[in-house]
Amino acid sequence: MYACGLRVSEAAGLEVKAIADGMVRIIGKGDKERRVPLPAPVLDALRRIWQEHGNRRWVFPNHQGTGPLSPRVLERTFTAAVKAAGLPGDRRPTPHALRHSYATRLLEKGIDTRVVQILLGHANIATTAVYTHLTEPTRAGVRRVLDEVMAGL
Repeated sequence: MYACGLRVSEAAGLEVKAIADGMVRIIGKGDKERRVPLPAPVLDALRRIWQEHGNRRWVFPNHQGTGPLSPRVLERTFTAAVKAAGLPGDRRPTPHALRHSYATRLLEKGIDTRVVQILLGHANIATTAVYTHLTEPTRAGVRRVLDEVMAGL
């Protein structure tokens, strides 16, 4: 989910045929399609997972192999991993936090907001722009401008 900025439902329902040429074809909200790059280390990990279960259709099949993993199962697995990691209970991250982190990291690395919008599948740039206030380069840029403006006071 983090490596591609996926929603829980998108990750759970990922089909094997959606992965090709280092890209993942995602059908998101409103049946909108987008393609996102799949980092090579993640592709290698997915290959290993697929080789273990060998399901021809689903990257993450359910126990019977008849359909995709339930998003709820993925959420419970994530919650269990967070608890096992010993993260504090007052503000435990959710699976959706991985999507937020993906967007924030891309923006911090200088990826244009419009590109991040496309990768996340946001219809409105304002939805993506919310992430810009979270990035360190944005905060640092504001500090630099304010330092210049306030110099000599």
